[in-house]
Order: sequence, then structure tokens, then C-alpha cells
Amino acid sequence: MIIALDTSTPVCHLSVHDGSEWHHHEWEAGRNLAHELLGYLQKTLASHDMTIKDMKGIVAFEGPGSFTGLRIGLTVLNTLASSEHVPIVGVGGEDWIKTGQQRLEHGADDELVMPVYGGEPNITTPRK
Repeated sequence: MIIALDTSTPVCHLSVHDGSEWHHHEWEAGRNLAHELLGYLQKTLASHDMTIKDMKGIVAFEGPGSFTGLRIGLTVLNTLASSEHVPIVGVGGEDWIKTGQQRLEHGADDELVMPVYGGEPNITTPRK
């Protein structure tokens, strides 16, 4: 099983390849991404009778996009790839899932995916 994740916007996209086809899911994470991402991933995999242990590869959308969203998503994916000893590839563009799947099928492993913000980060002051 391959997972593909895009956390570059408040609406996050998680796709799961079960060996024969892609299943696409999305959710409005907003400011709760850090608190909800792992739970959402586990719940989505469970809906396909899978767990994190079933992962054979990870496709990470590297950007451009939200500074915080990319940072959180890529940190989680890099950690999963390292802890589960599975390859991870970072890609961008419109066909990022297809490109990432092809890279994994050809044996690519970036080992660590860094975010591509598309410009200088716009870091706002805390609301509190």
C-alpha cells in the first residue's frame, strides 16, 4: 500500500493505493492539522482494512503551499518513513501522485523530504 498526502492548504488530501487503485479522501483540517493528522490517517487506513504497518511507500506533496501545513505534514511523513523503514518521495505539480508513484516503482527514496514554499514564509504573530 502507498499513501500520498498533501497538507499545503487547509483542505488536506490523503490518497491510499491498495495495490490496484487509488482511493482519494479530503478533510478540512484548518488549524487542527497537528492534532488530527495521525488520527485521520489511521482512521482512513482502517476504512480500507489497512494499518500504518501495511505501507510500502509514501508520496509527499512538497509544495508550494502553506508554511505550517507543509511543515506539519512533511514532519509526520518523514517520521513514518523513517520509523517504518519505507521509501518516501517528495513531488510537486498537478500530477504529483502519479509522478510519486512512478518514482517509487523505479526504486526512488528521497529519505527526507523538505518543503518547497514557493517564496519566503509569511509568519504571522500568534493570536493570543
